Amino acid sequence: MNVLSLFNGMNTGRQALENVGVKVNKYYSSEIKPYAIELTQYHFPDTIQVGDVTKWKEWNIDWKTIDLVLSGSPCQDLSAAGKRAGINGSKSSLFFVFIDILEHIKKLNPKVLFLQENVGSANKLDIGIMSRALGLYPVRINSKLVTAQMRDRYYWSNIKTKQTMFDIVTDIPQPKDLGIMFKDVITSGSVEREKALCMLQSIFSAQSLNKNQKSLIHRMKKRFIDGIFEDNKYRTLNKIEMCRLQGFPDNYCDILTTAKAGSLLGDGWTLPIIEHIFSFL
Repeated sequence: MNVLSLFNGMNTGRQALENVGVKVNKYYSSEIKPYAIELTQYHFPDTIQVGDVTKWKEWNIDWKTIDLVLSGSPCQDLSAAGKRAGINGSKSSLFFVFIDILEHIKKLNPKVLFLQENVGSANKLDIGIMSRALGLYPVRINSKLVTAQMRDRYYWSNIKTKQTMFDIVTDIPQPKDLGIMFKDVITSGSVEREKALCMLQSIFSAQSLNKNQKSLIHRMKKRFIDGIFEDNKYRTLNKIEMCRLQGFPDNYCDILTTAKAGSLLGDGWTLPIIEHIFSFL
């Protein structure tokens, strides 16, 4: 397949395709975060970086050969953890750039497949706008089924669909519950919750929390962050634990600092969920 991945992040789409045995010919990545690009090129040096998604008309791509378009457009304006500016907010409105690109490809290749993801806490009005733009409604899957993390997400895809009385809907079944608990993925210490909270990009940008017990405990009580109890104090997640919560191998982010790894993992896709969706290709 020839794949175009928008808002590519840490390249979960490519890794998932490899893991389910889908042969990739060319993989185009649109990403601007330097350490996301660094991690992508480390694992897949043949990835073709095309740059800023808003400059897509300048990209040197044979558009008619694209078989699959991936998009995890920014959720900050949609999420309950954000300011709820909605789909027309400055960041989440980039969804419409994805729509422009998809429509451009469809004119040249009507059979192009796509996958779009966004947060489960998005407003129903915004979900309706996105669904009508894509011509189908999403499936809602929580990563808690396949990892130790609560991560509720919508996934729109024409990889597998069904027609209801009124609408076309994404027909990806729920994955099997693997029963993985938070305590199963920590490297040491103990935890109180059965499942970790949803990882958020912003949480891991300030590792000073590990040195400030008062601030860390405050965030834990407000349910902004998970803490692990060890040596009579709390600590934040380490790099291995964060990788496990998103279904990645322990060493996947070894080349990055903990803060950078947390940023990408917290903002990214859950690998086993994407593998599950791609198993229907």
